[in-house]
Amino acid sequence: RAAARSMASSGGADADAVLHQMCLRSLKRTYGMYLSNYGQRPPAYAPGRTLKLAAKVAGEYSMVKNMPPPGTGAGPGSAITKLLTNGSANGSRAEATPARAEPLMLAGPGGTGGTSSARGGVVAPSGGAGASAAIPLGSTRLMPRRREARHDLPKPEWHAPWKMMRVISGHMGWVRCVAVDPTNSWYATGSADRTIKIWDLASGTLKLTLTGHISTIRGLAVSDRSPYLFSAGEDKMVRCWDLEYNRVIRDYHGHLSGVYCLSLHPTLDLLCTGGRDSAVRVWDIRTKNCVHTLTGHNQTVVGLGTQALEPQVISGSMDSTIRCWDLVAGRASAVLTNHKKAVRSILIHPTEYTFASASPDNIKKWKCPEGKFLQNITGHNSIINTLAINQDNVMVAGGDNGKLYLYDWKTGYNFQTPETIAQPGSLESERGIFCAAFDKSGSRLITGEADKTIKIWKEDPEATRETHPVTWEPPRERKRY
Repeated sequence: RAAARSMASSGGADADAVLHQMCLRSLKRTYGMYLSNYGQRPPAYAPGRTLKLAAKVAGEYSMVKNMPPPGTGAGPGSAITKLLTNGSANGSRAEATPARAEPLMLAGPGGTGGTSSARGGVVAPSGGAGASAAIPLGSTRLMPRRREARHDLPKPEWHAPWKMMRVISGHMGWVRCVAVDPTNSWYATGSADRTIKIWDLASGTLKLTLTGHISTIRGLAVSDRSPYLFSAGEDKMVRCWDLEYNRVIRDYHGHLSGVYCLSLHPTLDLLCTGGRDSAVRVWDIRTKNCVHTLTGHNQTVVGLGTQALEPQVISGSMDSTIRCWDLVAGRASAVLTNHKKAVRSILIHPTEYTFASASPDNIKKWKCPEGKFLQNITGHNSIINTLAINQDNVMVAGGDNGKLYLYDWKTGYNFQTPETIAQPGSLESERGIFCAAFDKSGSRLITGEADKTIKIWKEDPEATRETHPVTWEPPRERKRY
C-alpha cells in the first residue's frame, strides 16, 4: 500500500522508476530462491516415455517385432514374404526361407526351369523338383542375387615382353618429341636444347643437327608425300624444313603463345597445331594460310590427332575435355567430358575406326565418328605423357614416373610394365618419359626421356608363352563412362 500511495502521489516518471526497482527486487528474490537447484533437469515422466516408445515400436517395427525363434524355418524376411505371397484359395500362407547375408531379389512363379525377369534377374521356380518342400506351389519367395564375371570380352592375345636395347645420348635437354621417317631409315628428335637431331635407326649414330628454334621443341612430324619435316616449339614458331637442303623454307605465324602439339593430315596438304592459346589452327602447307582456327577449349591443347575419316581432327586439352572437329564447318562436332583430369595425348588406331585418350585417371577408348565411349584401360598411377601403338595391337603409355605401360589394345590387359633407368649423373626423379613412337615395322620402340637420352626398346626373342603366360581375369563390372 505504501508503494501504491507513493506512486499515486508522485508523477509519471517517478512511477516508472519505482516500478522498475520493484521488478529488479523481485528478480533478485527469485534467483536466490532457485539458486540451490539451478541446472537440474526435472524428473522424467515415466508414463509419457512408455507411451512414446510404444508408438515408435508400433509404427516402425510392427513387421519384425514378433519374430519366431531361430531354427523354425522362418527368418527376418517372413513378414515381407507374407505381404508378397499370392496365396491359394483356402487362404494358406507361404513360409519364409531362411535369411542370408547376400543381397536379395524377388523370385516369382515359373515353370520347371528358371526364367529371366524384366530386370535381368532369375525367377526361380516354386513348384519344381529343386524347390524347397516348405514353399507351396504358386508362392513368391526371395533368393540371393549372384554377381557373375563378364564373359563377353575377348581373351587378350599373347605378346612378347619388351626390353631395353640401346641408350643414345646427344641432347643437352629433355627430349620432348620424336618422329620416324616413312622409309624407316632414320628418325628425328626435338629437345629442350632447341635443336632437332636426326639419327640413323639401324646404327643409332647422329646424322644431322638442325638449329633455328629459340625455345623448347614440342612437336615433330615427317611428311610421307614430300621431303619436309615440320616442327613446333614454345617460341610460337611452326616451321617447315626442306630435308634436301636442310633449311627452313616456310614459317606459319598465328599462334599467340607456345605450340605444344603438331599433326599432319594423312591425305590432305594440311597441318594442325595446338598450343597454349587454347586453339587448334589448321594450316595450308603450301600457301602458309591459316584455314581454320578451331576454338572452344579453355586451357592448353596438348594432344592432337588427325585421320582421313570423320572426325578428321581430334584434340585433347588441359581442361580435361576432348573435342572432335568438323573441318568443313570449322566447329566441334562432339565434346567428350568423361575425363576428370588433363588429357595429354591422343592416339588414333592405324586400322580400326577408334581412338584413345590418355589422362592420369584413365586411358579411354572411343569409337568414331560420334565419339562413343568403349572401354576404360587402367593400371597406371601417374601422369601419362604419350601413347603409341604398332601393328600387333601393342599399345604403349609413357608416364612421368619412368614406367612404360604395355597394353593389349583389344582388352586393355597390362601384360608388362618395364621401368626405365636414368643415365649415370642424373637425378632419380629425371626418369619421366615424354614421347614414344614405334618404327614403321613395329619391332622397335623409341622413347625420349627426362634424363636427356633416347632409348630403343625391342621384343625379347627368347620369351615364350610358357615363360610369360597370360594371367588375365575378366572384370566383374565395366564402367559405362
